[in-house]
Parts: sequence; C-alpha cells; structure tokens
Amino acid sequence: MAIDPRGTDLKRYLQEDPGGPVVMLNLLRYAEGGRELYARYAEALDTTFLPRYGGEVLYAGDGSTALVAEDGQAWDTVLLVRYPSREAFSRMVADPEYQQVTELRTRALSEAVLQATTAW
Repeated sequence: MAIDPRGTDLKRYLQEDPGGPVVMLNLLRYAEGGRELYARYAEALDTTFLPRYGGEVLYAGDGSTALVAEDGQAWDTVLLVRYPSREAFSRMVADPEYQQVTELRTRALSEAVLQATTAW
C-alpha cells in the first residue's frame, strides 16, 4: 500500500493545479503502535512545518461508525489540512528538515489516502 507521495505523484499534482488554496484529505490507518509515532509526526507538523508553509489543520478526528462502507474501508483518523497553494505543500514535502520527520509518518501507517480537494 502507498503511504507517501512519489515524485511522479507530486509532478502530476502540480501540473493539475487549478490555483489557489488546497485542502488535503488524509485518511489514515495505523500500523501496530503507529498512533504514538503519528502523534510525534503531527506535533512536528503543527509546531514547525505548517506555520513555515502557511498550512493549518481544519479538522482532525478519529474514525467512528461507518454508515456506508465496505468491510475494510473504515479509517482510524481523518484530517483536513489547508495549504495556501499546491506549491506550498510541495515545498514542504521537499524540505530536508521535513524529510527527516516524515519517516515517523511512514512507520506509523499501514495504509493512507492523501488527496487534494478543490472547493465547489
């Protein structure tokens, strides 16, 4: 399962940029012991990287009762993170300091969806 965006993913993400802010949908499923690792990653994201790149967490919550989902489609955590632009997000993930911290996220997760959204 894919956990982290690859270079080709980021290239397509930037090519398809409609302009303006982007809200990233994060659907997370933790590996064993992953919640604690993710909490360490989230702390660094919140205190260092989101302020540096103009991002903000709009919503963070635990998954709960799935009303419409097939078996295995429920998620442990849902996050919505707003960035001022797709370029800002791309600069953040390319930041060498961020790359040292993102390994916590990679180890924490067994499965993830990271999807850019556009406002209606």
